Amino acid sequence: MIEARGLTKVYGDKTAVAGVNFTVEAGRVTGFLGPNGAGKSTTMRMIMGLDRPTSGSVTVNGSPLTKHAAPLRDVGALLDAKAVHTSRSAYNHLLAMAATHSIPKKRVHDVIEMTGLAEVARKKVGGFSLGMGQRLGIAAALLGDPQTVILDEPVNGLDPEGVVWVRNLVKYLASEGRTVFLSSHLMSEMAVTADHLIVIGRGRIIADAPIQEIITGKGQGRTRVRTDQPDRLMQLLAGTGVSVEVQERELLEVKGLDPRQIATAALEHQVMIYELTPLQASLEEAYMELTKDEVEYHSLITTGADPVEAGGK
Repeated sequence: MIEARGLTKVYGDKTAVAGVNFTVEAGRVTGFLGPNGAGKSTTMRMIMGLDRPTSGSVTVNGSPLTKHAAPLRDVGALLDAKAVHTSRSAYNHLLAMAATHSIPKKRVHDVIEMTGLAEVARKKVGGFSLGMGQRLGIAAALLGDPQTVILDEPVNGLDPEGVVWVRNLVKYLASEGRTVFLSSHLMSEMAVTADHLIVIGRGRIIADAPIQEIITGKGQGRTRVRTDQPDRLMQLLAGTGVSVEVQERELLEVKGLDPRQIATAALEHQVMIYELTPLQASLEEAYMELTKDEVEYHSLITTGADPVEAGGK
């Protein structure tokens, strides 16, 4: 279990992490999301003892990681897959790590097989693709058979088979009762991998709840409506907070009204409806709603005419 209490990190006049409190429970996959510059990497580095908190504390299984006698056996982490000696082979890299914690050579062979590195284990890491580098980083994280696993962007550079492998791996680790904490910018992948989400914005926790609760609470539900009077129905449904988009000639997608409200309006004005299907909001939609005021850097999208500001403003 990972516990942060009043965790704060200040760099000069910039507060990167502002007194956050959260708990990453064992036995489930906890996702960690936030815009660039939100404090994700700083938080993970403080968990790993790589950055000292300005104030507050963060513990892993009851104590700071710096006080663990054999940290590699307690916590495995992938924070930077490039942090390796490029002139070493994958096997020698893992063997050197194992030697520092008296981890048997058999375990090195086990994680090499587990991560699909057997065919390249004797090759120099400097020649690895991004995906192979990620697999090596995951192998290193699992080397000590740790109770807690922290993975920062673990699917970065992996092919579809590798992405599915990571998904199944972290779910399996959680099913064994381990603590699994991971970040990813791929919302579609996080949606099918995580059980619980912690969302950080401008150094503050802005959501800490089961993933479905976040989607339901912040995602704006949509309804697919099919009618032979789309223009008439659009006029009837128009109002503050309501968005109606034409998907096809007789197919509309409505946001801001639930199916009952749509059906009632259509019935009262004798507009025939042939389909009324509620569509669940996506994690991406919920995330964008949560973080719309937390984005530090905004970009401009060029539409071919005037530039349109993006990033939630």
